[in-house]
Amino acid sequence: MTPPGGDGLAAALDLVGQRWALLIVRQLFDGAKRYGDLQRELGAPTNILATRLRELQAAGILYRIPLAHNVLAYALTERGLRLKEPIDALTRWGSEN
Repeated sequence: MTPPGGDGLAAALDLVGQRWALLIVRQLFDGAKRYGDLQRELGAPTNILATRLRELQAAGILYRIPLAHNVLAYALTERGLRLKEPIDALTRWGSEN
């Protein structure tokens, strides 16, 4: 969804501009992961991780996969997978500067 005025960058930042959001997405490029795995790998505070996961799910960037014994994993939707190129570009840019 593009805000009035057609600012696509503002729309993108509304969805993934919060701290930790793109780091979560990047971790899921390798496949579905459980909450505990994401928390361990990222070192994100649990309250922030839970909030970002809810926001990313609401935005249609990831979804939850039920596993055995009431355990859930998170995986990227097609929309989330399309963030690979921009995240890779930002990673390169950050490494250069």
